[in-house]
Amino acid sequence: MSKSTSLWAYLSGTIATLLIFSAAPAQAQDGFLGTLVLGESKREVQTNTAVSVTDVDQEEIDDRQAGTVAELIDSVPGVSLVNGSTPQGSGINIRGFGANGTYGTDQKVAVQVDGASVGAEELYRIGTQLFTDPALYKSVSVIRGTVGSFEYGSGIVGGVVRLETKDASDFTGGEIGFKFGQTLEFTSNGNGVTSSSILAWQPAQNMEFLLNYTWRDQNLQQDGSGATIGNSAFTLPSGLVKAKYSFGQDNNQSLTFSFSQTDSSERDVPFDSFTTTTDVFGNVDRDTLSRTAVLSYNYNPLGNDLMDLTVALSYADQQIDQSYVPGSSILEGTPGFAGLAPLVNADHRYRTEKLAFKNTSLFRTGAVHHDLRTGLEFIRKTRLDASSAPGGTDNRVAFFAVDDMQIGDAWTVTPALRYETSRIEGSTAPNDGTFKDDALMGGLSLRYAFSGGLSLFGSAAYTESLPIIDDLNSATLITQSEKARSYELGAAFERDGVLQSGDRLALKGTVYKTALHDVTSYTFSTAGPGIPLDRIDTQGLELEASYAMDSGFYADLNANIVSGEEVGPGAVADWRNTPADSLRITLGRKFGDALDLSWETVANASVDTAATTVGGFAVHNLRATYVPQSGVLKDTKIRVGIENLFDRDYTPHLSTRPAPGRNVKLTLSHVF
Repeated sequence: MSKSTSLWAYLSGTIATLLIFSAAPAQAQDGFLGTLVLGESKREVQTNTAVSVTDVDQEEIDDRQAGTVAELIDSVPGVSLVNGSTPQGSGINIRGFGANGTYGTDQKVAVQVDGASVGAEELYRIGTQLFTDPALYKSVSVIRGTVGSFEYGSGIVGGVVRLETKDASDFTGGEIGFKFGQTLEFTSNGNGVTSSSILAWQPAQNMEFLLNYTWRDQNLQQDGSGATIGNSAFTLPSGLVKAKYSFGQDNNQSLTFSFSQTDSSERDVPFDSFTTTTDVFGNVDRDTLSRTAVLSYNYNPLGNDLMDLTVALSYADQQIDQSYVPGSSILEGTPGFAGLAPLVNADHRYRTEKLAFKNTSLFRTGAVHHDLRTGLEFIRKTRLDASSAPGGTDNRVAFFAVDDMQIGDAWTVTPALRYETSRIEGSTAPNDGTFKDDALMGGLSLRYAFSGGLSLFGSAAYTESLPIIDDLNSATLITQSEKARSYELGAAFERDGVLQSGDRLALKGTVYKTALHDVTSYTFSTAGPGIPLDRIDTQGLELEASYAMDSGFYADLNANIVSGEEVGPGAVADWRNTPADSLRITLGRKFGDALDLSWETVANASVDTAATTVGGFAVHNLRATYVPQSGVLKDTKIRVGIENLFDRDYTPHLSTRPAPGRNVKLTLSHVF
């Protein structure tokens, strides 16, 4: 991939900018001047941590009017989508790892719902971790890279996506009684219709219940040229049941249960869900069911900083049943169809059960303040045997410890360790053996905070991806773990009253470098099929910035610059899953609590590879939220969005489908 821009030059410029701002004197405040109202942007930049993490809250989720979970996080730097406008045949790529045009996911990107690990690790041409509805969630946290991942799994190189479902108290405000919420959404491109109904009941201060049912329907979309985007229609019903009961002295104990389900029935659709038309695989009838259940217990006694214990039992189940549509493949009636038939008629099921113990302890040793998080996990993954998806079980035990150590007012030192064992047993000959492995991994991050709002940070981390059930297909891969080392360096700045009283500026820039070796997940792309890679090297720069004034004006920016290489036997090529360099800018204005107007520009650079060139693009999105403060529509939220305002015809790099053309969205929501 041709990259003319120096990452270190960008980083130097970023750090120089931060230093300039840190040197600027803050406005003096003599005496008490009253409560200072600060401006707020759409997104808070996490300047107080060395971890590359971005949080998307309920306000931004609602504002984006996302139709898929992927669309909730496509504005996060380092995140690229593969066909993100549909739940099928789509996926998340973070820092060049995760989804691609063949697999919807791999083990280098982890997705959790209320702490439950969801999705299959690899499913050939149909796998995805995104089979759920965005209406179920109130927040999404994206951790990029390895150093912040040890609490959530092993072998995580791209990152972690953590979704949290809604609670009844989000609607009742903790008050006894009922609340009913109704949301209706309409989209012009694909004539989409969504209805999401929520019933929240709080019979007592210590008890709450929530029921949600969401129906999302979308017809075939059109691209910017007016052409139909094949395989872009879907119907997605989903539901959520959640309950919480608090008890004990001062309600210091609680039990929480959540269950969510999403399913769909597709008829006569391409087997390869990443394509837009029928190919040699032909078409299938496919039913997909995804269920997640979590039961958790929390004990957090007042006056005991050493104890904040959570015990969680979770269950995630993804089931895919499919049958071939006769006459849909050009190979039917030829000798080649004999090998294809088991694949297109295969049923898949991937279950993950996890019992997790986690405790947070706050204590002090001398001048060091500790925020120590320790955990023990028992994980069991079960996979149904199917064509191109060997069956078996993967039993794991993991222990982790992460200690945020605050030394004085300036230094934060965070060591992290994770130890994990695995025992894989195949369910079908010839892959019915037993394979054991284990690994010790960890990292260290350092952060120094200056008094003027500037901070510098760096980290180093090592992780291993132990063999997975999918590796039962290979006598070599089932005994070999992938290993990755990653390094990060960056700077952050945050200050109020930078240009005027009441404004707020936050900046964060991170440069990273990752080396993956002993590669088992990929083969060399140009030297012939089946030839293993020696290593994959990636490096990049991520920028986040926000500025807001007390007048209501705000601006958000994020950028991603990345390059990568795959190294095979005697040859080097561009890393095939490297995303395009990207820039996203949002300018907006809030008029009190009543009106929020914003304009977003999204730009991707062109990508040149040895095989092809993917053109760059810039698209513009407009959004408006109006909440009447009086009258019959008081507190009704009315949202209007126009995505791809100028109807640009383009296909994002890594995607296998054109992006949707102009799409007008209207959402009405009210809590009664």
